[in-house]
Amino acid sequence: MRFHYVWLVWSTAFLIPWVVLFLREPGRRRAMWQSSAVTALFGLTEPIFVPRYWNPPSLFDLAQRTGFDVESLLFSFAIGGIGIVLYDAVARRGVVLMAPEERHRHRHRWHRGVLWVPVVMFVPLYLLPWNPIFAALTSLALGAVAAGFCRPDLARKTVIGGFLFLGLYGAFMLALRWSVPGYIEAVWNLPALSGVLITGIPLEELLFGFAFGAYWSSVYEHLTWRSGATSRRALGGRPA
Repeated sequence: MRFHYVWLVWSTAFLIPWVVLFLREPGRRRAMWQSSAVTALFGLTEPIFVPRYWNPPSLFDLAQRTGFDVESLLFSFAIGGIGIVLYDAVARRGVVLMAPEERHRHRHRWHRGVLWVPVVMFVPLYLLPWNPIFAALTSLALGAVAAGFCRPDLARKTVIGGFLFLGLYGAFMLALRWSVPGYIEAVWNLPALSGVLITGIPLEELLFGFAFGAYWSSVYEHLTWRSGATSRRALGGRPA
């Protein structure tokens, strides 16, 4: 079958930067493993998007027969670990535990709850008469904004993390387009999307790269009460 192994090769390729970051950042390996384990589960949501958003030929034709596929698990695993450490690796940024008094500030009363914003918001957004990718993009964006309100110290990381992951993801999308001509047109359900292509890449894919990076880059620190070493030392934080 034409394009049969493209999705497998492309999703597996994301493990290359994952391994590079894992080897380069020994102090963040636990965060990478934990984050990847969580995001791998999101690969099980593939039936939501197949075939309404796209319909990629997959290993054993699983996507076409069941909606599920192995490739989505690999892809989700890889981007979870990458997204959680990419900003810190580029910025050479350390983290410390937040001081106890800082954790009890008024704005932190919804500290854990805001992390569930994308999940909670996706359900009603999915029921709207539009492609499910727009529900996913909006949910991620709302999650990033909510996290920023609760943890303004992470706002910079949220924005820059979004652009960094967008750059990496955009490079992978360009590589896909250049190395496998016609694949995007054959696999993505372009008539159901915005119709906007940037260098041949669907706008929705680039928006996903930014929205995922923006939300996921600060999730680990938000969940574990950590923050940038420089900003937290002044508030009595201690090394993580």
